[in-house]
Amino acid sequence: MSNVFGIIVAGRLLQTDFVQAGETQFVATIPEADTINHVVVFLTGVQPFPENTAGAVYIRWAKANSETNWHCLGFISNGKPSAIFKVAQLKNSDAIGEGLFSQDSFAMSEHGSAQIGISVETLPEIQAKTPALGTEPNQQSSLVEFCEKMLKNFVNHAESFAVKLPTPEDPSST
Repeated sequence: MSNVFGIIVAGRLLQTDFVQAGETQFVATIPEADTINHVVVFLTGVQPFPENTAGAVYIRWAKANSETNWHCLGFISNGKPSAIFKVAQLKNSDAIGEGLFSQDSFAMSEHGSAQIGISVETLPEIQAKTPALGTEPNQQSSLVEFCEKMLKNFVNHAESFAVKLPTPEDPSST
């Protein structure tokens, strides 16, 4: 099941090199991850999740004296086969995920790298987890966003018709 998942980081090749870390856990390493801002995690289509299960997505960066600094990003499922996660601000924050993907063979050796972990769990368990702050996409309504842009453009358009009228004292100025 390790080739079932894929990762896309901007400016890099697609990664599908997940290694099985447990019966339902998979881990992939992203080298030179200091400059990444967003990560796309997706199902490759090779095999769907079993019924009523999904994959909880986690990330961690190489940090001294810490093996359990996993951040919960969210999840992917058969109904939501891909997700984009904003991860730039998580590098310097404290994580709460302890005891995840804890096999010694997956200890991080390369400073500046990151690991993506996927844990296959039941959908209700995953939906009860809270993603790390700042990883979810903008929750602003598309209608509100449309109205803001429309009004801004309307004001710009109306201002383009403004003409400077001559003052009564100096009729020759325009």
